[in-house]
Amino acid sequence: MYISSVTTKTQPSYNLVHDTEAAAALLNPMRMKILEHLKEPDSASGLARKLNMNRQQLNYHLKELEKNKLLELVEEKKKGNCIERIVRATAKAYLICMDTFPEASADQVKDQFSSTYLVAAAAQTIREVATLQEAAAKANKKLSTFSLQAELSFTDPAALNAFTEELSDTVARLLTKYHAGNDPNGRKYRFNLFAHPTRSPKS
Repeated sequence: MYISSVTTKTQPSYNLVHDTEAAAALLNPMRMKILEHLKEPDSASGLARKLNMNRQQLNYHLKELEKNKLLELVEEKKKGNCIERIVRATAKAYLICMDTFPEASADQVKDQFSSTYLVAAAAQTIREVATLQEAAAKANKKLSTFSLQAELSFTDPAALNAFTEELSDTVARLLTKYHAGNDPNGRKYRFNLFAHPTRSPKS
């Protein structure tokens, strides 16, 4: 049997999508379903059977995904008079860089107490950390980060407001205490605090 190995590189946990065309290709529901099935390598014929799709329609989606570097060729196998291509998703997950949608950036959302601002700020954090992690991986270095999660309940809005004010005062005091100012040896960190109601089990 003829087998041509094309790529043996390790599949990354995620890919950053910066290009608007690639983002559009990724957001197509059918293509998202295809990528979900192609976390493990498969052929077009095998995938067509799993998704119950005709080959012409599936091949169109596969070409678009591969063109936008969301799919990669793993190997080629000769089956009879044909060459069967084995492909897989280029990553286990994809992050759409918010630069692709500049109108949704946190800088352009004025109300810091709105859910829109929180979503934009969280997306900015994802973009920046993912970009830094990508650069650290290329340099074979570890990226130092810190995360803290907690869940609590408040008896009423007044308690929430009191907690927010006290937390803000405490953070401001710590920032003043530890900020290195213009120290040339200092390393800048961005500090974010997000809070939102938890989802109910039925939502």
